[in-house]
Amino acid sequence: MSNPASFAMVCCQSGVETAVKEEVSAAGWKLAFSRRGFVSLKHEGGAGELALPHGVFVRTSAWSLGLIQGNDAASNREALIARLSEAGGEQSWDRLHLWPRDRLTVGKFGFEPGIDEVSRAVAEYLTPVLHSRGIVRQSLCNQVAAPGERVLDVVLIEPSQWAIGWHQVPAPAAASDSAGYVGSMAVPLAWPGGVQPIEPTVPVISRAYYKAAEAICWSGFEMKVGDLAVEVGASPGGACGRLLELGMRVIGIDPADMDAEILGDKRFRHIRARAGDLPRRDFAGASWLLVDSNVRPDQTLTTVEHIVQHRQSSIRGLLLTLKLGGIEHADRIPGWVRRVRGWGARDIRVRQLARGKMELCLAARLDR
Repeated sequence: MSNPASFAMVCCQSGVETAVKEEVSAAGWKLAFSRRGFVSLKHEGGAGELALPHGVFVRTSAWSLGLIQGNDAASNREALIARLSEAGGEQSWDRLHLWPRDRLTVGKFGFEPGIDEVSRAVAEYLTPVLHSRGIVRQSLCNQVAAPGERVLDVVLIEPSQWAIGWHQVPAPAAASDSAGYVGSMAVPLAWPGGVQPIEPTVPVISRAYYKAAEAICWSGFEMKVGDLAVEVGASPGGACGRLLELGMRVIGIDPADMDAEILGDKRFRHIRARAGDLPRRDFAGASWLLVDSNVRPDQTLTTVEHIVQHRQSSIRGLLLTLKLGGIEHADRIPGWVRRVRGWGARDIRVRQLARGKMELCLAARLDR
């Protein structure tokens, strides 16, 4: 007798659904249902040892329990409880994560992914009932989950249409991929909707602050107070602000002006130049290199190669923003990874950050 089909649901940036479908198809996943920012998938192999879909463009994923749609939140709540009872009897979950799909591309009309007013209101309505009935153990919704915890996922396709699923947060060491460049899903699966919750303690100069925060956390880099980090393409200083917030010393390289708040920090040094024009001694002692320049990926990689291949380089970790220019260029990712691996890099990970636009973040370690 054949195994029953298994269903999964994936959230991604609006506009990259085709790329998601293509990269998970190699593992046997096929399209079941799709909306902008949301893809549901079917696998004929059954759950067994099957892993959740994962990939460069997969922000977060869960085992699907289907869709529900009612006239209001009350009818959807009762339908949800009934669906959970049908699917798993008396089982319960540690936490509830509830968020909306991306309806717009990141940055368009100021759109940012994550919890919005509607999803927050639904969560406040739904969580007390699920908690009181023992369906969800924690009384607060949309808290970061710990490794091993089971999370009940509710995605608002529309305010009246909900996608229901669940996932278990893996341990970081267990969340890798044989392809060698798809990054760990352990950290994003702990965040509600795969979007990092963060409360800045410093003024946020630009949205690059949030991209840097997400990239650093996702990469698993052991950045320490007092470490020297270099950012290429630093203006106006958003990412530098996050690095300084973490207690690091920072060199920002950019011919453009830096924000006065960043310039006023004694741990910061601005080099008003292009990285390719600088002598390698300007990178001496740096442990971490971040690059976010508005140039083609090949140009970014050439600049970085000249820095890290120098015999005196002390760079141990790379966080590189690679501008795609369009989802049709996603097929170039393996070539970029091969080039970075040629520098002796290891633990190479690639992800479209939740806060990023049509770009990718490549993280890699270098042995020094």
